[in-house]
Amino acid sequence: MRIEEFDYLLPKEMIAQYPREERTSSRLLAFDRAKRTIEHRYFRNITDYLREGDLLVLNDSKVFPAKLIARKDTGGKVDILLVEKIGPDKWFCLAKNVKKEIDAFDVSIGQHRATLTKADSSWTIRFLYDGDSDDIVMEYGKMPLPPYIKRNNGNGAYGALDLTRYQTVYAENKGSIAAPTAGFHFSEELIKAVEKMGVEIKKITLHIGTGTFSLIKSHAVEDHIMHREYYALDEAIKESIKKAKKTGRRIVACGTSTVRTLETIFSGNGGATLRGGTDLFIYPGYRFKMVDALITNFHLPRSTPLLLAAAFAGRDELMGCYTEAMEKGYRFYSYGDSMLIL
Repeated sequence: MRIEEFDYLLPKEMIAQYPREERTSSRLLAFDRAKRTIEHRYFRNITDYLREGDLLVLNDSKVFPAKLIARKDTGGKVDILLVEKIGPDKWFCLAKNVKKEIDAFDVSIGQHRATLTKADSSWTIRFLYDGDSDDIVMEYGKMPLPPYIKRNNGNGAYGALDLTRYQTVYAENKGSIAAPTAGFHFSEELIKAVEKMGVEIKKITLHIGTGTFSLIKSHAVEDHIMHREYYALDEAIKESIKKAKKTGRRIVACGTSTVRTLETIFSGNGGATLRGGTDLFIYPGYRFKMVDALITNFHLPRSTPLLLAAAFAGRDELMGCYTEAMEKGYRFYSYGDSMLIL
């Protein structure tokens, strides 16, 4: 399968640069796979598509301010994106504005010193700090907005707003460097309304890392290798989901990260551990074991979330939905509008 099959042209002005004022006022494209129909609504109308007995699964991972700006001793700037904490003072990270021939150097982050060290194609940063490096991250870090969302070094007109809006209202477990954006459209009031109509809601965790947002660079889709991302859920939640599926209730996943967690947990007759890493790459041809409906956003070309959505909806069907969304003036990507695949 060629990655070129998952290209599409999107006018630049359709890339959402800021969230809608009200979360539930995002537009909703509802695609019914069985009827092959498309309806255009608003996200607050999602209650018209959910039904009593459904089990809605949310990813409660919380984005942390993973983006740091460091200064070299020579005065040059280094952009750092923290990826995974591997000790009180040490993280795996991505580093930009570094000469290829340099393998290690010291930097300053505010008043604090740190050492960057290259290992193969990745970097680690060690903070020269007696306490926990989380203190420095929370003081100097900025929300890791995607590069297509433009801010003035994070201090633009929407800089403060991003702290709350580049986050779901139910975010709880800190660890993601990119948001589970499908959940942006839920307000606390809408969640209560969904529960009131008899929909059961359960929360799992998948900390989104480079595996989700790295674009596929291999010519053949099958050659792409996902980076592992950490997931977790409780035994009681697992049993609730298992029981719901066994009794014929619909499992509605909010977000591709939720899908990957559920499909990982229930692979091999549900024998996966409750906590661990997943490198599951879902693309067309995959047979879904658990998920019956998917809430998602509109994704970048050649991205793993796009291929997962294509696997669920059908490649041609999904591209047809995207074409119609563009014709109708939908907003795309993280702060964009939403899609429900039934």
